[in-house]
Amino acid sequence: MNKKLTNYQERFYRNISRPADLVCYEVQYKETDLFCCTGHDLSSFIKERVLAYRYQLEEYIKINPLFRESLVPVNDDMVAPPIVREMVRASAAIGIGPMATVAGAISEYIGRDIEGLTRDFIIENGGDIYLRTSVERTIQVHAGTSPFSEHIGIKLPRSAGSRGVCTSSGSVGHSLSFGKADAVCILGRSALFADGLATYLGNIVKKKDDIARAIEEGQKFPDITAILIILGDQLGVWGDLDMVEV
Repeated sequence: MNKKLTNYQERFYRNISRPADLVCYEVQYKETDLFCCTGHDLSSFIKERVLAYRYQLEEYIKINPLFRESLVPVNDDMVAPPIVREMVRASAAIGIGPMATVAGAISEYIGRDIEGLTRDFIIENGGDIYLRTSVERTIQVHAGTSPFSEHIGIKLPRSAGSRGVCTSSGSVGHSLSFGKADAVCILGRSALFADGLATYLGNIVKKKDDIARAIEEGQKFPDITAILIILGDQLGVWGDLDMVEV
């Protein structure tokens, strides 16, 4: 899957995912559409950071269009903005194009910017989440027409550290995918990396027999704590993952 800065779809699930203890709001600029939950309203600051990261990415793409179009890793660029270089390095480690990490990259960079401003935060960008939570929370899994869709959730324990929870799908949304998984959900230290890995594993899953192979492949990468893959009525799980009915 190769994600573009121009992809947009209505986030219908947001009406049922607002934690009562946090202030939740959307931050939108052009096609960027974030759902943010923080201890207090940080929308103005987050909007400024969105503008900054979009500008960096868009300007870099003007002089390096291959960065946007490539479905395979591209060469590192010593003078590129940090967000670009981190996308390039992560995608090279996974074996995908750098734009496959863009949604997770923006979520994570915004999260890093606000870590000192709020105890708890959730930054969601098209199903790719970067968060820190001092209380236990449950994230509902949307998996298209699968019977598991919106009936299972991932319970996240409280943690002093930030982490990524990223989902890719071959049946939901408009991003390019070479697989057919209804949901590939990756939990790990980095939302940027987890986003790219979800794309990579999602491309592997074209039939139910591919779930086990994709999970085996995903285990090879460091800093990944759990993998969940759904295709139709089949589900595969690996790692430290607490699933619950919702």
